[in-house]
Amino acid sequence: MNNFYPKINENLSTPKFLQLVESIENAVQNGDLEVGDALPSVNDMVKECSLSRDTVFKAYSELKARKVIESVRNKGYYICDNSHRIFLLLDTFKAYKEVLFGAFRDALPMSYKVDIHFHHYNAVVFRDTINNAIGKYSHYIVMNFDHPKVASSINKIDASKLLCIDWKVNLPSESSFVGQDFGQSVYDNLLIAESRLRNYKKLIFVYPTTTYHPKESILYFENFCKNKGFNYEVLYDESKLDPQKGELYFTVSDRILAKLLDFIHDNQFILGTDLGIISYNETPTKKYIKNGISVISTDFETMGMKIASFVSSGIKIDEFIPTKFIDRASI
Repeated sequence: MNNFYPKINENLSTPKFLQLVESIENAVQNGDLEVGDALPSVNDMVKECSLSRDTVFKAYSELKARKVIESVRNKGYYICDNSHRIFLLLDTFKAYKEVLFGAFRDALPMSYKVDIHFHHYNAVVFRDTINNAIGKYSHYIVMNFDHPKVASSINKIDASKLLCIDWKVNLPSESSFVGQDFGQSVYDNLLIAESRLRNYKKLIFVYPTTTYHPKESILYFENFCKNKGFNYEVLYDESKLDPQKGELYFTVSDRILAKLLDFIHDNQFILGTDLGIISYNETPTKKYIKNGISVISTDFETMGMKIASFVSSGIKIDEFIPTKFIDRASI
């Protein structure tokens, strides 16, 4: 047993149980306590530190909740091995996120444990989820979003253990990043598709109010249309969606994609001739729908493997995964 006994300061306003928790966490971080070390028994801690049994039990319970220690029946409390515990915080679990997660999980050894959480673009959920995770994991993989309260939450994480993914926003200066460019890449990929887009009389970017897709994509779509002389529109109110022959729709919402496909089916339009579609983000099924839906998308498998590489190596990364245009029958 490690003869570790923390010093409790009677003059601090911090509750004694939290002082005990913080002392043990600091001892683990400093190497004074190592994986497998036994902590003093509750009775010994009470005796040596002049604490109540309730205080020690409360501290040990909190440390167990934080995955710092574990209890072994009839033996006592021991420092956990959390060196391979990964915290993953995503926005939502859409089809392309499943591809990312699958590639990430497959690239890690089976001994690594990944706890996945979702914030659904709710700043309070984001804050509380991170607060509950502090000190419990070896690595933190977080998908940020554009909200004024996000930065203060994510800055609580040790930057050396943090990898922000997908969207380079509210990024702590010393943390790692791997994600996609939502601006210039849209312009560049529309440029690749320009000759095909000339077959349509109007380009319409459908950006419903329910989406959280970065708005910089709108700016670069508009710049492309202006620079290349395309008639265009940005449609925010999906209730005004009224497709006409000769229009091409660029959508960042798979729900809107489904509505457009329903319209094409109901009105016996020919996709890629009467009406064009470019969808944002590749999913496993888009290459099969209606002989293929054209997409602008990053490579989520590559992103997942890059995330796994960061976890495995601990080497800082700051990288955009290329975004590509995949030309299919829908245009």
